[in-house]
Amino acid sequence: MADRRVPPPWQDRLRRRALLAWRRTRVRLRVLARAWQRSLRVRVSVTTVAVGLVALLTLGAALSGQVRDSLYDARVDEVLTDAAVRAEQAQSAFDNSNAARSQDVVVLGYDVLNSLATTAGAASVLLLRPPGQGTQFPELASDNNQRALITAELREAVRGGDRQMWQAVAIKTGDGEVPGIAAGTMVTLPLVGASELYFVYSLSEEQATLDLLQRVLLVGALALVLLLLVMTWYLTKQVLTPVQQAANTAGRLADGLLDERMTVRGVDELAVLARSFNEMAQSIQDQIERLAHLSQMQQRFVSDVSHELRTPLTTIRMASEVLNASRDDFGPIEARSAELLATQLDRFESLLADLLEISRFDAGAATLEVEETNMVVAVERVIDIVEPLAEQRGSPVARTLPEVPVRVDMDTRRVERVLRNLLVNAVEHGEGKPIEVTMAANARAVSVVVRDHGIGMTPAAAARVFDRFWRADPARTRTLGGTGLGLAISLEDAHLHGGTLEAWGSPGEGAAFRLTLPLRAGLEVREHPLPLVPPREQSDPVEERDPAGPHALPDDFMVEVSE
Repeated sequence: MADRRVPPPWQDRLRRRALLAWRRTRVRLRVLARAWQRSLRVRVSVTTVAVGLVALLTLGAALSGQVRDSLYDARVDEVLTDAAVRAEQAQSAFDNSNAARSQDVVVLGYDVLNSLATTAGAASVLLLRPPGQGTQFPELASDNNQRALITAELREAVRGGDRQMWQAVAIKTGDGEVPGIAAGTMVTLPLVGASELYFVYSLSEEQATLDLLQRVLLVGALALVLLLLVMTWYLTKQVLTPVQQAANTAGRLADGLLDERMTVRGVDELAVLARSFNEMAQSIQDQIERLAHLSQMQQRFVSDVSHELRTPLTTIRMASEVLNASRDDFGPIEARSAELLATQLDRFESLLADLLEISRFDAGAATLEVEETNMVVAVERVIDIVEPLAEQRGSPVARTLPEVPVRVDMDTRRVERVLRNLLVNAVEHGEGKPIEVTMAANARAVSVVVRDHGIGMTPAAAARVFDRFWRADPARTRTLGGTGLGLAISLEDAHLHGGTLEAWGSPGEGAAFRLTLPLRAGLEVREHPLPLVPPREQSDPVEERDPAGPHALPDDFMVEVSE
């Protein structure tokens, strides 16, 4: 068996903690990203503070560097001058000495070092013998701990030149390290000869001054950043609060609350914006109320006229029926007039019925009588009604329907009216060519596509195909006695069911209409079981619609009219 090692419990705990920390970090980053995207105030404040912080850091670094260099250069000049003076004093003491023995030279060296250490202000004074000089004269130092600061490079430079040499060093103290300077020169001792004299100076005071300056700059920078943040937040609040109020007010106006207005404060530019916005909102409200009043008057007029015409129409209908029944007793002209009167009365009565139906939709009074119905039967019934008329016009109807029942919650009368309008429209414009009726369903919806191969529709016609009383060709007369309201009523019936009614067409290729209804009342139509555009037209390239005019539109088009 393979060796499967189980990780220790502490590794598992660490892994879980790391994963939890990573998830929390992602949540925080997501919250910050959302705040950055949605809040202009956050973006302005963060950007301003970031730019100010970068500027302050750059200025502070430049100022700190300049002060540091100035302090350092001044201290170096001071130290080197002092070291040169002390070296001359030491050389004078050595030259004026009458030491005749090595012991006297050693004592002289100690005396001179102690005197220099006391008066020079150096951290340490060292008197070193050059290499190869022998050991008759020991190396002397006022502080042996500083012996390591004198590097071999510095000693070699001092021995190789006839002037003062120096080097920057780091002096170790109990609190750490402080910067310093080691300066050296050659001196001549009695009986011994050339020796190396070094002075080690501390720059602790200058470093303390620089640290204090940097702390002051840092505190000042933090104070300035905080002040900048407060000022930016305040200024953005002063500017963006009216803008946000305008956005909220505009949203409430869009929701239909036409009485909403902005609060006007002061006389500045923002107050001018608020007053202009309120004037615009008042103008829009007046226009909407005026249009709504006109629409109500129009709807009431149509409804009243439609109802008022029913009474005289009934009387005229009765008289027409009497005349039509006795037309055999009339002459040819009178008999033809009686027939035309009966035909036009039928058309007038259909127009009144459609006007009343449209007025119900406009008033929001249209209701559904929903019941679960087999839509396959409804489609077949409509085809059977329209098929004799289609055969008279030379347009055979080919049906492709499911073999199993398709149960739909629908108002059968309204749905059959939609299908009848679509079929009659296909017969009207089919030019005697075949008409195809296809039906399919999925888990949520059912679609019925009525396709003809007649004159088709242009894109300009498609944009208005469901308008009331609109004709694609005003010179073309309705041969089947339509009222011009059939497609408009069909669209309203589809919307009333929560469905869609769509149109496609191509000049010379025919047109297609697709009715899609949800299987259950209240469901949303998300996918259509049938395509609207025929397969050949689907493969054609689709051009973008040019708003300059209908002449720039492609020949093939698809228009969807839905809520």
